[in-house]
Parts: sequence; C-alpha cells; structure tokens
Amino acid sequence: MRIRILGAAMSGALALSALALPAVAQAAEGQGDTAITKVSVNGGQDIVLGTTAKKKITVTVTATDDSGISDGLLALWHGPDIEDLDGGLLPNEDHGTCTASAADPTTSTCKLTITIDPRVSLYKNALAGAWKVIVQADDAAPEPVKKGKTISVTGKLSRANWETHTYKGYSTQSVKLQFRKKGSDTYTDVKTVKTSSTGTLKTTTKATVDGYYRFVFAGTGTTGTAKATGDFVDVR
Repeated sequence: MRIRILGAAMSGALALSALALPAVAQAAEGQGDTAITKVSVNGGQDIVLGTTAKKKITVTVTATDDSGISDGLLALWHGPDIEDLDGGLLPNEDHGTCTASAADPTTSTCKLTITIDPRVSLYKNALAGAWKVIVQADDAAPEPVKKGKTISVTGKLSRANWETHTYKGYSTQSVKLQFRKKGSDTYTDVKTVKTSSTGTLKTTTKATVDGYYRFVFAGTGTTGTAKATGDFVDVR
C-alpha cells in the first residue's frame, strides 16, 4: 500500500443486526486453526493526500476459523521494521464490523476505517511511499458446553426507521432458531421465538452435539429477510 502526497476522495457503508451466544472470545493472530486469507486497504488503491484535508479510508480483513471469526483488526505502519517505526495509523474503531460469508460461516470479512490527517499523521515527506500492515483476527470459540446442558440464545431484530434514520427494534415478530451440525451444510429449525416489544430475542435449547445456532427472520410485506451469522457451540 502506498500513501502519496496530493489530492482528494470519498467512501460509504451500510449495516444490519443479529445473534449472540454466551461465549468467551479467544484471540489469535493466524495461530491454530485461524488463518488470514485476505487484506484490503483503500480497495487496493493508492492513498492520495494534500496538505490539510483529512481522508477516511476503509480497510478489511478476511479470515477463517472452524469456530468462526469474532473480530479483525488492521493498522498501517512505516519504518525499517516493526520495532523501529517512524509512522503509524490506527483504526477509528476498537473492533471490526464482521460479516460472515453466506457460503461458509467459518469465514468472515471485518471492516474498519482509518482517518489520515496530514497535519498530524504525516510530519515528514519521507513518509510518502510504501507502508506496511499489521493484522489480527480473533476466533469466536466459546467455552465448552457439557452435553445435554441447557444454553441461552439471545439476539435482536432491528429494522430501519426512515423517519428517524436509525435502526429500531422490530417488536412481536416470529423468528426461527436454527441449528447446523458440525460437518453439515444444512440448517434445521429448532423452534420459533417472538421478539419482545424492543425487538430482543431470548430462548433456551439443549446442547447435544457440536454445531452452529442462528436466528432467521422470513420478512414481512414491508421488511426484508434477515439471517444471523451461525455461532458455534463446542459440546463435550
């Protein structure tokens, strides 16, 4: 990735909601089963900057793990090596916004943004040219669950409110809890749950085998469908 002195730019984004199981995230940097498969900075384009205008760029980390990916982080750095930096750019967010692949829920792409201020970040002309990246991906492995134990599954269904331009909980809607056994490609229905007056979801089920749980909303006449990322449960 190169940062060049000169010019201007623009960017945009969008979002949706979903699922959470009682789990403890375990950090990994390409260790164990966790592998980083792709990194993108500013869509692969050079970053062009002038003397005063700030520029926000998008960076993404794509990673895979048997237990899914809970977070991905990326920072830019300049210097002869990581121990002797003369420049660094950190993301605006503490955590990436991760979206699982529809074809493979064990793989997710996590998005962040970095804002570059020439007056703060670029203090010498020698910083023009190639920069390097440092990347981290965290798996979503939960604490092991004893076979037959009852687990709680929680989440929230939200939809866009065009009058307030915010997302608001979608109340009293039927949402299906689904399960996919580890090694299988097919989800099956477990039960149907109604959202609360604020759109929240909460139910219980017994953990019998390793696999993934998710909430699925079929949609209504005015609201599109929604599908949460499968969350893995390790049963022992």
